[in-house]
Amino acid sequence: MKKFLDGYCQLLRLLLTVMMAVLLIPVAMQILSRYTGLIPRYIWTEEIARFCFIWIIMLGAMIAVREGTHFDVDVLPHFSPRIEALVRIFTAIAMLFVALTFVWYGYIFTKFGAIQRSEISGLPMWTIFIAWPLAGLSWLAFLGEKLMTDIKILRGETAL
Repeated sequence: MKKFLDGYCQLLRLLLTVMMAVLLIPVAMQILSRYTGLIPRYIWTEEIARFCFIWIIMLGAMIAVREGTHFDVDVLPHFSPRIEALVRIFTAIAMLFVALTFVWYGYIFTKFGAIQRSEISGLPMWTIFIAWPLAGLSWLAFLGEKLMTDIKILRGETAL
């Protein structure tokens, strides 16, 4: 399972890199059209940039859950590895509820987008809305991996 999730995380990183590169195109076109007369003004560039930005945020959030790099406030003093594992389990369970919310309502949101198209670019809206349930599913997988590791620490099965 770890190898699969490692590969999946690498795929997410690749997609994140591609989306950031794609974002540069409409933003550069907006800047060039606004401040120079080199290219005409395109109205669709703002919408495409916004859609790319949504995907960048969601892909980054997926990766951050795997790597544990979300913003974290450490208010408790350092405890033994088992107590810290217990705190991480509690945090992961809370995050599981958020992930399930993203999956459930993201699915409804995506179904709603299946019958819509963006006004300017004409893209099907489900291609943007599907980022939410995919993020939730990714979080569930990554949190499951973290929970299994922390449960092993609690049981004393892995090196502390």
